[in-house]
Amino acid sequence: MNRFNGNMMPLLEGIHTLDAWMEKESRLRERWLQLLGEPPGPVDYKPKAAADSGGFRVISEHDEEDHTRLKIVYHSHEGDPIHAYLLLPHGKPAEGGYPAVLALHPTTENGKDDVCLPSGRENRRYGLELVQRGFAVLAPDSITFGDRVYPVEEPFQTAPFYRQHPAWTAVGKMLSDHITAVDVLSSLPQVNSHRIGVIGHSLGGYNGWFLAGMDKRIKAVVSSCGFTMFRGDPEPNRWGQREWFSHIPSITDSLSNGDLPFEWHEIAALAAPVPMLMWCGMRDPIFPNWREIASGLGELDGLYDFLGASSAFECWIGHEGHDFPPDIRQRAYAFLEKKLAE
Repeated sequence: MNRFNGNMMPLLEGIHTLDAWMEKESRLRERWLQLLGEPPGPVDYKPKAAADSGGFRVISEHDEEDHTRLKIVYHSHEGDPIHAYLLLPHGKPAEGGYPAVLALHPTTENGKDDVCLPSGRENRRYGLELVQRGFAVLAPDSITFGDRVYPVEEPFQTAPFYRQHPAWTAVGKMLSDHITAVDVLSSLPQVNSHRIGVIGHSLGGYNGWFLAGMDKRIKAVVSSCGFTMFRGDPEPNRWGQREWFSHIPSITDSLSNGDLPFEWHEIAALAAPVPMLMWCGMRDPIFPNWREIASGLGELDGLYDFLGASSAFECWIGHEGHDFPPDIRQRAYAFLEKKLAE
């Protein structure tokens, strides 16, 4: 069936019991893992025990007015260094430790700086704002960003990655790295390992629900301008083989054949019933197909309701563009505070 040009496949079509949904979810997960490609080692996208996190090295430490910012480095499953900021609030944590958030950056060559430093762009400093609200925050660089730009390459260039790992995908690598980040957060004595969430905008937004669908230690996810659908997208090959950041190269052939193996609401469904807040802008030039996006979000809303978790899913669509405006961020932070306290 040509799923790209045809009608959207309803998540719950023919599904009447929880067991039936779990069987479908298992098939979706298997298909998704196949698309992510073959890792070079035993990654398997399974979180390690906290005791096996491997620790990290502190590169620098800065004491700010209301928090301490550590620049740290730890290693991925494959052994390459991951540079990150760890932000810790001042003051003694509540019993059990601070709630914690993995703050994933958008597409910017500055990577983690954009979300953690006062020099970050307007409406992107959500890591900094969350530590000021009492969260421990870990903000890593993804491959090709910040301190992880490949030598002699420009930012956003994944060609060196594919030369090293031709059977894998950049999405699979980012997912593996983010699971390692949760390993690090979970190992911190200051952090409540049962109260970890993820937040991100754009690239960080969809990486957030990718992660929540694979790592059940994530107890809440906020995605700003990070959800879309293939249907109605004027540039669907943004997900395939490109001259710069190639997410999942095989998608290019699927588009050419008119036979995509999934729609994005099916991948987001892997996170259910984890509490999730989605924000999308009707004037978003990156993801302009807001009507189809709204349909996909409606499918997710129906799934959460079917799973008895209707209060765990929020979606907001406004007239803004590709942005994370102040009122939505405040709503997102309140959502994280509430859901990570339940």
